[in-house]
Amino acid sequence: MNIDTTIIMTIILILILGECTYLTVMKIRQRTLKVARGSLLLDTSALMDGRIVEVIKSGIITAEIIVPRSVVSEMQLLADKADHEKRARARIGLENVRVLQKLSGVTVSVINDGKLEEGGVDRRLLDLATKYDASIATTDFNLNKVAKVSDITVVNVNELAQTLRAQLLPGEKVEVSIIQTGQNRNQGVGYLDDGTMVVVENASRDIGTKQNVEIVRSLQTEAGRMMFAKKLSRRRK
Repeated sequence: MNIDTTIIMTIILILILGECTYLTVMKIRQRTLKVARGSLLLDTSALMDGRIVEVIKSGIITAEIIVPRSVVSEMQLLADKADHEKRARARIGLENVRVLQKLSGVTVSVINDGKLEEGGVDRRLLDLATKYDASIATTDFNLNKVAKVSDITVVNVNELAQTLRAQLLPGEKVEVSIIQTGQNRNQGVGYLDDGTMVVVENASRDIGTKQNVEIVRSLQTEAGRMMFAKKLSRRRK
């Protein structure tokens, strides 16, 4: 082996050693990575829903975005073994993680949050949020409730969407398709294009028709905003 070949082999060995050292350090960093206080933890439901990605893109949220490894693992499990609808949503959730990681101006980290304790992914999220004074972004009703009881700040994507949505005011008119009866026998229920429920008085016999109605009042509930309205014209098919 000549001198030139020896030099080249030495350089290659140094590069390989350097790469191995780098990878080892990165693994150690991943294991010891801590959640910055005030960070926003994304849960499985928020990532699969996807609207939180658009909110983060807008720049409204300035906190560091954290995706626990347990959340990624849960979506991977759903993407492989769940029914068709959940598989599709889980794959969207995994893609949303990739989209977030590519955003400029936003710090997004996937952290190794260790082995799951009893209680699963939600329990890990609650523990992380409590330990690091972080908040949780979710669309899960039960997780939202438990987090609030535990005095953890929750970014409820459904509530955020309701808040940002343009609201119809009392006196405004809209056309609604009546699809079912309400809690009271004389009420009919329909939905606006954005999913807002509209309860129409004296419309129980108008199921399957479209009605011109006038908004009377609105009510904000934990499940979303409800509108109450009265009919303006005869039903039409």
